[in-house]
Formats: sequence, C-alpha cells, structure tokens
Amino acid sequence: MSAKIRTLKIIHIAICAGILLVYLFIGNISLEILDFPSIGSSSSVYLFIPVAAFALGNILFNQQLKQVDRTLPLEDNFGTYQTASIIRWAILEGAAFLILFLAPQFTLFGLFIIIYVIFLRPTEDKMKTDLQYLD
Repeated sequence: MSAKIRTLKIIHIAICAGILLVYLFIGNISLEILDFPSIGSSSSVYLFIPVAAFALGNILFNQQLKQVDRTLPLEDNFGTYQTASIIRWAILEGAAFLILFLAPQFTLFGLFIIIYVIFLRPTEDKMKTDLQYLD
C-alpha cells in the first residue's frame, strides 16, 4: 500500500510544484499582491472562481468516493481514491491558473488555492478517513 500512496504523493507534489513554478515565473509575486484591489461588479466574478473550485472539487471528490465498495480491502479501492483526488486537484489547479491569467490583480486568491492544494497532501490515514474505513 505504501508504494501506491507514494505514487499519489509524487503526483500531488508534481501538481503543487507546477502551480508554484508558474506562479513564480509568470505571476508577479511581490508584496503588492497583499494590497487588495477594489472590487467592482465586473471583478466580482473572479472572486467566485476559488469558491466555485472549492465547492465543485469537493462535490466531485465525494461523488467519486460514493463508488467505493467498503466490503473490499482498502488497497482495492485505491484506484477510485486516486481518481477522486486527481479530479479535485485538477479543478483547483485550473482555478488557480484562471485567476493568474484572467485576473492577475487577484493573485492572492490563487495563492490561497495553492496553499489549500498543498494541505490536501495524501496519506494513508487520510485515505482511510475519506473512504470511511475503520481500523
């Protein structure tokens, strides 16, 4: 099982590193991003992107996990968990890229998404919790 989790961790690290590198090289990261821009009716759509990505990612993650057969061993349900995790990370990654390219003044929200993706690091305990397996 640890080899499968290690593979998922490598995928997670690659996604996180990719987002961070794009933000470092393309995004203009400085202390100026902490100055929150004024929000008008046209820019309020960009504030909705992180919220929608968070909600959609979690909804699709939970829908994938409903396909799990809890009578099978944990290892047999790993593929479903891996797919669900990658779907959630991809949605969040896409939202971070949308913010960076469409509304660079809201880069701070993209950084919040990146921090959230980093905290979604896969572990065996987290997998057991998400799949509702009891030890």
